[in-house]
Amino acid sequence: MRTIVLLLVSNVFMTFAWYYHLKHTGWPLWKAIAFSWFIAFFEYCLMVPANRYGFTGGFSAFQLKMIQEVITLVVFSVFAVWALGEPFRLNYLISFGLLLGAVYFMFKK
Repeated sequence: MRTIVLLLVSNVFMTFAWYYHLKHTGWPLWKAIAFSWFIAFFEYCLMVPANRYGFTGGFSAFQLKMIQEVITLVVFSVFAVWALGEPFRLNYLISFGLLLGAVYFMFKK
Protein backbone atom coordinates (compact mmCIF):
# COMPACT_ATOMS: atom_id res chain seq x y z
CA MET A 1 0.00 0.00 0.00
CA ARG A 2 2.92 2.32 0.76
CA THR A 3 4.19 1.87 -2.80
CA ILE A 4 0.81 2.75 -4.32
CA VAL A 5 0.39 5.86 -2.16
CA LEU A 6 3.90 7.08 -2.98
CA LEU A 7 3.33 6.44 -6.68
CA LEU A 8 0.03 8.32 -6.55
CA VAL A 9 1.46 11.40 -4.84
CA SER A 10 4.54 11.29 -7.04
CA ASN A 11 2.36 11.30 -10.14
CA VAL A 12 0.43 14.31 -8.90
CA PHE A 13 3.72 16.20 -8.70
CA MET A 14 4.82 14.83 -12.08
CA THR A 15 1.60 15.85 -13.79
CA PHE A 16 1.85 19.38 -12.44
CA ALA A 17 5.52 19.57 -13.45
CA TRP A 18 4.86 18.42 -17.00
CA TYR A 19 1.55 20.08 -17.77
CA TYR A 20 0.70 23.01 -15.44
CA HIS A 21 2.72 25.47 -17.52
CA LEU A 22 0.31 24.86 -20.43
CA LYS A 23 -2.15 27.11 -18.61
CA HIS A 24 0.48 29.85 -18.65
CA THR A 25 1.44 30.17 -22.29
CA GLY A 26 2.59 33.73 -21.62
CA TRP A 27 5.48 32.50 -19.49
CA PRO A 28 8.87 32.52 -21.18
CA LEU A 29 10.10 29.00 -21.88
CA TRP A 30 12.94 29.28 -19.33
CA LYS A 31 10.39 30.02 -16.59
CA ALA A 32 8.27 27.02 -17.55
CA ILE A 33 11.35 24.79 -17.50
CA ALA A 34 12.59 26.12 -14.14
CA PHE A 35 9.13 25.76 -12.60
CA SER A 36 8.81 22.21 -13.93
CA TRP A 37 12.23 21.17 -12.66
CA PHE A 38 11.45 22.59 -9.22
CA ILE A 39 8.29 20.49 -8.97
CA ALA A 40 9.95 17.42 -10.53
CA PHE A 41 12.46 17.34 -7.65
CA PHE A 42 9.63 16.41 -5.28
CA GLU A 43 8.30 13.87 -7.75
CA TYR A 44 11.67 12.10 -7.75
CA CYS A 45 11.85 12.23 -3.96
CA LEU A 46 8.68 10.15 -3.90
CA MET A 47 9.08 8.02 -7.03
CA VAL A 48 12.46 6.56 -6.13
CA PRO A 49 11.34 5.27 -2.69
CA ALA A 50 8.06 4.03 -4.19
CA ASN A 51 9.93 1.90 -6.68
CA ARG A 52 12.48 0.75 -4.12
CA TYR A 53 9.82 -0.28 -1.60
CA GLY A 54 7.73 -1.92 -4.29
CA PHE A 55 10.63 -3.87 -5.77
CA THR A 56 11.89 -5.12 -2.42
CA GLY A 57 8.29 -5.76 -1.34
CA GLY A 58 7.51 -8.25 -4.08
CA PHE A 59 6.59 -6.34 -7.24
CA SER A 60 8.63 -6.96 -10.35
CA ALA A 61 10.01 -3.99 -12.29
CA PHE A 62 7.45 -4.69 -15.04
CA GLN A 63 4.61 -4.68 -12.51
CA LEU A 64 5.83 -1.43 -10.95
CA LYS A 65 5.93 0.23 -14.36
CA MET A 66 2.42 -0.93 -15.23
CA ILE A 67 1.05 0.31 -11.89
CA GLN A 68 2.78 3.63 -12.42
CA GLU A 69 1.32 4.01 -15.93
CA VAL A 70 -2.23 3.34 -14.76
CA ILE A 71 -1.84 5.82 -11.90
CA THR A 72 -0.37 8.36 -14.32
CA LEU A 73 -3.36 8.08 -16.65
CA VAL A 74 -5.87 8.43 -13.83
CA VAL A 75 -4.07 11.44 -12.32
CA PHE A 76 -3.61 13.03 -15.74
CA SER A 77 -7.26 12.53 -16.65
CA VAL A 78 -8.42 14.33 -13.52
CA PHE A 79 -5.86 17.09 -14.10
CA ALA A 80 -6.73 17.56 -17.79
CA VAL A 81 -10.43 17.92 -17.03
CA TRP A 82 -10.08 19.95 -13.85
CA ALA A 83 -7.06 22.18 -14.50
CA LEU A 84 -6.93 22.39 -18.30
CA GLY A 85 -10.65 22.25 -18.96
CA GLU A 86 -10.38 19.49 -21.57
CA PRO A 87 -13.37 17.22 -22.22
CA PHE A 88 -13.23 13.56 -21.25
CA ARG A 89 -14.42 11.46 -24.17
CA LEU A 90 -15.74 7.93 -24.43
CA ASN A 91 -12.76 6.71 -26.47
CA TYR A 92 -10.48 7.68 -23.56
CA LEU A 93 -12.56 5.56 -21.21
CA ILE A 94 -12.43 2.61 -23.61
CA SER A 95 -8.64 3.01 -23.92
CA PHE A 96 -8.26 2.99 -20.15
CA GLY A 97 -10.39 -0.14 -19.94
CA LEU A 98 -8.05 -1.87 -22.38
CA LEU A 99 -5.08 -0.75 -20.30
CA LEU A 100 -6.70 -2.24 -17.20
CA GLY A 101 -6.91 -5.47 -19.17
CA ALA A 102 -3.15 -5.24 -19.69
CA VAL A 103 -2.72 -4.79 -15.92
CA TYR A 104 -4.78 -7.93 -15.33
CA PHE A 105 -2.52 -9.96 -17.61
CA MET A 106 0.62 -8.40 -16.10
CA PHE A 107 -0.31 -9.73 -12.66
CA LYS A 108 -1.71 -13.08 -13.80
CA LYS A 109 0.48 -15.98 -12.78
